Amino acid sequence: MADNRNNLPEYSVSEISQAVKRTLEGAFERVRVRGEISGFKRAASGHLYFALKDEEAKLDAVCWRLSAGRLAVTPEDGLEVVAIGRVSSYPGRSSYQLVVESLELAGEGALLKLLEDRRKKLAAEGLFDAARKRALPFLPEVIGVITSPTGAVIRDILHRLEDRFPRRVLLWPVLVQGEGAKEQIAAAINGFNAIRPGGLLPRPDLLIVARGGGSLEDLWAFNEEIVVRAAAASTIPLISAVGHETDTTLIDHASDRRAPTPTAAAEIAVPVRAELLADVMQDGARLARAMRRLTEEARLRLEGLARGLPRPAQLIAERIQTLDGCVERLVNARIGYFQRRWDLLLRLYA
Repeated sequence: MADNRNNLPEYSVSEISQAVKRTLEGAFERVRVRGEISGFKRAASGHLYFALKDEEAKLDAVCWRLSAGRLAVTPEDGLEVVAIGRVSSYPGRSSYQLVVESLELAGEGALLKLLEDRRKKLAAEGLFDAARKRALPFLPEVIGVITSPTGAVIRDILHRLEDRFPRRVLLWPVLVQGEGAKEQIAAAINGFNAIRPGGLLPRPDLLIVARGGGSLEDLWAFNEEIVVRAAAASTIPLISAVGHETDTTLIDHASDRRAPTPTAAAEIAVPVRAELLADVMQDGARLARAMRRLTEEARLRLEGLARGLPRPAQLIAERIQTLDGCVERLVNARIGYFQRRWDLLLRLYA
């Protein structure tokens, strides 16, 4: 039998590597891979390197710097994720790897674990301490609202403010979920705080960060570190109103006050004008009654003191009578004096 081995085509190492690369990328052009992150590291170049593993296998993964900056989830060891990307090879090590373009958390359990770990981390830094929280202004002149410009949330807030006590509102429109939401929300908080008092644009006295209800994934932007740190660093008092009453996000812990709903945030922000007017009128009436009572008590006390003193008119009348007697005696004495001198003068003349 003839030896056919000499008839096999001959390839260079590079040719084989490129062929394998093309085959892998052609067969797995875009895939979703679920696994647990292990061995995560960030290179000085900005690229991310890690592995995805399950009970039976491990798959190396790389995320290039440009894609890493757009990831919705920050990779960390032990986090279960769904990675979206393409399978390729790395000829330098004769290995294949997943080139990751985006990451999603795998299931609510992974989200809750990450949420709890992040909560403990930020709490340990003191971002949620009660001593950091600022008192809300009683009646803010300007309220800054950070939310979506098209949803029902901003309409509910404006309507409630109009009903209670109309105030000037500045809206900073942001995405409230999805890619780019966390950066926009944090930038809005920092942007309002950067406004200088007395400028053309008024600096808000109070901030409201709000969005409607949703799933844990929908509200995730408000659990991101960049948003929580911006809320904790705000020098303007901040109300968080994210989701429904049963929803809790990390920004709630960092804010100065949590509202169960966006409408409730408007109710917390301002008092009811009609009730204030009624209170002022009641206080005015009580003040008038108190003044009348105080004046009457002072009058009665003065009259009581006056009864123990001589009557001024009587004292004056007595002094006038004495004065009249003195004047009369003075006149009589003068007449008698001059009469005696006249008589003496006549005798001398005679």
